[in-house]
Amino acid sequence: MLWIIYVTKKTSNQIPFLKNKARSLSQYQDGENMSYSEKEALKQLPEASSWPEFSGSGEYDHMELIDYIDGLFIYVPRLPDYCITDRLNTTFKGHASIWYTEMEDIHGRRKWPWGKSQTIQKCRNGTWIWKKTISFENDKCSVDKDPYEWCLRQSNRLKFIDSQMNIWMRNHKLLTQIPELKHAVKWRYNQNCT
Repeated sequence: MLWIIYVTKKTSNQIPFLKNKARSLSQYQDGENMSYSEKEALKQLPEASSWPEFSGSGEYDHMELIDYIDGLFIYVPRLPDYCITDRLNTTFKGHASIWYTEMEDIHGRRKWPWGKSQTIQKCRNGTWIWKKTISFENDKCSVDKDPYEWCLRQSNRLKFIDSQMNIWMRNHKLLTQIPELKHAVKWRYNQNCT
């Protein structure tokens, strides 16, 4: 980590967007400006290399990263926000990394809730939702597919298409993708009601 700080400080005069990074990364140097609780939180924080990567090209990789980071705030008590935002550059890959660097250049270093909303706004647009809806409708359950994996994949699609959808609506939509099972459930349901 000290090598990164040295290189960043040394090159920050030549590359304008590294000035903010040099300032924020210097907080880690020998733990000078950290309280005891921040040091303890850093010890509990997993290495950035074990975090899910966000490339912007996966089906749900932005939501996986967001859920992972939100989970870190829950399971690592007193976690300072800069511990997350300083590690985002290592988790963003490809064009997502370029996008994030440009966002930092324009808006400066912000807290995680702002970064989360920007990531959702960038990736969860109308085109993305439309593609997921088409993928959901075209992916029918069949004999050659593992039912558990199919249900999990379809349930994730529904969860990310409409995050406000409750479990009953999600199950109903899953049943529409399996006509034989839907018929059997309706028949048994009507039989039990009488």
